[in-house]
Amino acid sequence: MRVSAALLFLLIHGASGSCTVKKLGGGTGGRFANATLVRLSEFLSGGYKKGVRPVKDWRTSTIVAIDLMVYSILNVDEKNQVLTTYVWYRQSWTDEFLVWDPEDFDEVKQVSIPTANVWVPDILINEFVDVGKSPDIPYVYVTHNGLVRNYKPIQVVTACTLNIYNFPFDVQKCSLTFQSWLHTINDINITLMRSPEELREDKSVFMNQGEWELLHVLSNYKNFSVDNDDYYAEMKFHVVIRRRPLFYTVNLLLPSIFLMVMDVVGFYLPPDSGERVSFKITLLLGYSVFLIIVSDTLPATAIGTPLIGVYFVVCMALLVISLTETVLIVRLVHKQDLQTPVPDWVKYLVLERAPVLFCIHKKHRLCSRLSSQASDLEHYKENSYGTAQCTLHHTCEIGRRLSQHDREGGLLGLGLPTSRDATPPVMDNILQEVTAIRHFLEKRDKCREVAKEWLQVGYVLDVLLFRVYLVAMVAYTITLGTLWSVWQVA
Repeated sequence: MRVSAALLFLLIHGASGSCTVKKLGGGTGGRFANATLVRLSEFLSGGYKKGVRPVKDWRTSTIVAIDLMVYSILNVDEKNQVLTTYVWYRQSWTDEFLVWDPEDFDEVKQVSIPTANVWVPDILINEFVDVGKSPDIPYVYVTHNGLVRNYKPIQVVTACTLNIYNFPFDVQKCSLTFQSWLHTINDINITLMRSPEELREDKSVFMNQGEWELLHVLSNYKNFSVDNDDYYAEMKFHVVIRRRPLFYTVNLLLPSIFLMVMDVVGFYLPPDSGERVSFKITLLLGYSVFLIIVSDTLPATAIGTPLIGVYFVVCMALLVISLTETVLIVRLVHKQDLQTPVPDWVKYLVLERAPVLFCIHKKHRLCSRLSSQASDLEHYKENSYGTAQCTLHHTCEIGRRLSQHDREGGLLGLGLPTSRDATPPVMDNILQEVTAIRHFLEKRDKCREVAKEWLQVGYVLDVLLFRVYLVAMVAYTITLGTLWSVWQVA
């Protein structure tokens, strides 16, 4: 009896324990009874090996379709030859181990699963030089037929050969090369997700408000071999961007053009005045300060100088040449009593041939002021000389007559012979002084004639050098303007 009672107790206790376990299990099953995604996730992850390329036949190559959409141009570092862009990168491939029947899982045709739980191709960008601040996207989409879609934004910091010669009208072409770092073309092959034409013209997500404008994105596929044994597939995207030049035109080109125009206007100042020299020196100092201010704006590289930098240097050289020409002309036209006469060949070339060949106005119009002064001086000199000569002649005649009359009277009264060669010493001194004054005036007039001739030479040379300077500046400006216009349209 005691044994039967003990057996009965054990049976009842076991039955109650089993009922408790069933209830607990039934409660858990009720919690995930409708969790289709949980069942699907457990189904997909069961026995999955993420370290193995997801193909059933190892001879089958995994085709990875990629796509690129440029969102923004963050920075273009000309000095370090680095381009920073923000792109939307998309890639998809077929995973033969992530396949299910939608009918078994409530018609679920796609599900998101952690990226860390699936196999991902090792496709990298060859031009990477720094790790950008890209957000981490921890999930990928998987469809029921095994298509895995991995979409993520990337901040790309890549090396790029930047040609700044055409700055600020430059167009840059930078490459982003995607390829598998390890797998050959037999394991992983790359293709485009869209057609090259659609990729080229797609600017739907680009932020078009910055300094750079996106022209197009070109694509090029090729396979290459390092050792002529294993071949690798690569897809290269060429991002073509163009700089907007309005800011640099307003802040760099226009001030320089205004200063050069003022330098040309300065040639209309009289060459025989010192104001032109001071005006040119002021312009030269102002341009030097301008170059110091804009030096930080110009891109600096060790392999080349932008054309606008050459333009600034040439403008500075033109200002120096203009100042030198002004100093030379002022030296020529400045009146100096010790100037040597103008050589005959200079008179022939500058005063006779040059005005005819270069259609320069005649000399009297160039030096009308000095010519009028010279004519007044001649008239005054002639009148002075004539009056002096007449006065002196009349005085001398009267003196001679009076002296001769007195001497003759005195000598006759004394009974002495007369002498006609005797002249008073006072009159001899007066004649010597008058002769010296006349020689001095003649010498001064000769110096003034020399100064007037040099002034005429200076005026003619000033006109010639101004025309040469103007032609050189206009030709240089037209050449640069044409080049920049072609680069802007291209």
